[in-house]
Amino acid sequence: QVQLVESGGGLVQAGGSLRLACAASGPTFRRYILGWFRQAPEKGREFVAAITWSGGWTSYADSKEGRFTISVNNAKDTVYMQMHSLKPEDTALYYCAATLSSSSQHYRGYNFWGRGTQVTVSS
Repeated sequence: QVQLVESGGGLVQAGGSLRLACAASGPTFRRYILGWFRQAPEKGREFVAAITWSGGWTSYADSKEGRFTISVNNAKDTVYMQMHSLKPEDTALYYCAATLSSSSQHYRGYNFWGRGTQVTVSS
């Protein structure tokens, strides 16, 4: 069992920055890869990035173009998603999730999900 709680979302203007956080807990949470996904209304769930708890491996969606950075703070049991140069098309509900699968960009392989944090980017 892995419990995930997202925070850090909000309303920002285009070009602004946000840092999302995902606090993890549970007896086996460090076995899992942590991923960030986002979903806009009427859109599919889109992979953003993933990371191992060691921080030694990361994966990013091709479309992020260096604007997003995923990181981990093991002392706080928290994974972060730093987002810069935000665009209106980044507006979505952002979820963190945990998977044991090597196919970390496939949302169907994720076992546990947070409830999401809303990111809204105004134009």
